[in-house]
Amino acid sequence: MSTPAEGAIRAEIALGGPIPFARFMALALGHPAGGYYTGPLARPTRDGDFLTAPELHPIFGAALARQLEEVWERLGRPDPFTLVEYGAGAGTLALTVLAGLREDRSPLAEALVYAPIELNPHRLTELEKRTASAGLRVVAPPTAAAPVAGPAPVAGPAPVAGTAPVVGAVVANEFLDALPVHAVETRDGQPWEVHVGVTAAGAFEELLLPPSTPAISARLDALAATGVTLAEGQRAELCLALDDWIAEVAATLAAGIVLVIDYGAPALVLYGPRRRAGTLMTYRGHVADGSPGAPYRDIGERDITAHVDTTTLRRLLDAAGLEVLGDTTQAELLAGCGMEDLLERERSRSTDAAAALLLRSAVMRLLDPRHLGGFRAVLAGRGVASTPPLRGLAYRVAPAR
Repeated sequence: MSTPAEGAIRAEIALGGPIPFARFMALALGHPAGGYYTGPLARPTRDGDFLTAPELHPIFGAALARQLEEVWERLGRPDPFTLVEYGAGAGTLALTVLAGLREDRSPLAEALVYAPIELNPHRLTELEKRTASAGLRVVAPPTAAAPVAGPAPVAGPAPVAGTAPVVGAVVANEFLDALPVHAVETRDGQPWEVHVGVTAAGAFEELLLPPSTPAISARLDALAATGVTLAEGQRAELCLALDDWIAEVAATLAAGIVLVIDYGAPALVLYGPRRRAGTLMTYRGHVADGSPGAPYRDIGERDITAHVDTTTLRRLLDAAGLEVLGDTTQAELLAGCGMEDLLERERSRSTDAAAALLLRSAVMRLLDPRHLGGFRAVLAGRGVASTPPLRGLAYRVAPAR
């Protein structure tokens, strides 16, 4: 039985012919009548399709709270200090940050306000109830929300036109990997773009057609300047939506930091010989599937992701006037933010064996480089002193690439 997202995709193809994979991905994830991220089901849960770090354990938010407090201190303790979160979901990250600040008796807890940006109206309803219960002030995002994927994004609360940029932090935790990507392949030394069509029998098929936008060649030229050249027959994903997202973030932030945490790699690794098939992956029921046909099954009910190109991310942040402060791993970021101390505090007050086991398992996954610990963490700032390094970068500050 066709889902609303699949029906919309088929109708668009029937009307105008094959569509770029980026358009397919945008509709599959963000179609307002039934995209993966717009439906009523809670996706990042133990009973859903995957778990992000905030849902894994509150200790993640408590660690990030300490990084935000340091930024707040360097900015002179502004009030309000706004946490803008892309892909806010039900507000779990912000609520655990607030709880961590209160646990540390940080005065930032009183200055913190929350500007969630979320595509899903069902999650926003839950978010409003949870933040009200916790006493967390929620404000409108300073600019219109960038679409996670597809048409008619929903930001909550509704953006207020002309609202001034904020002082605070913009956080995107496992957000950029869900932005639509253009899939390309190199044939005879030239880029061809993957389009999605429908066969006479009604099955989805991939077609290699000329690029749908000159921005593809421009991105490949920019990558070539860093030493990246796609091999013959190699497939790669280009997230052209990243440009608009960073432009929006730059317009959002008057002073403070941008923190991106996601699975990704520098361009030389991401587009290197070990990634000749690209990085597209789907998730359903906590099962990852990177097979070629996976994106075309269970459309609207299966997550579709691609690794983040941190070289391009850093270049675009710099071009937008945001100073790249460092590039590390999630494990190193959390270690710098006092994970060891937080772990001991949690252990000392744990009287329940199940809770202790959950804590141990969560921390192992958060720090394990084969799991969430290997995620990249890129920090950029505006008006924030870069020396000494922020505590989250104390384990490593990588030179710009």
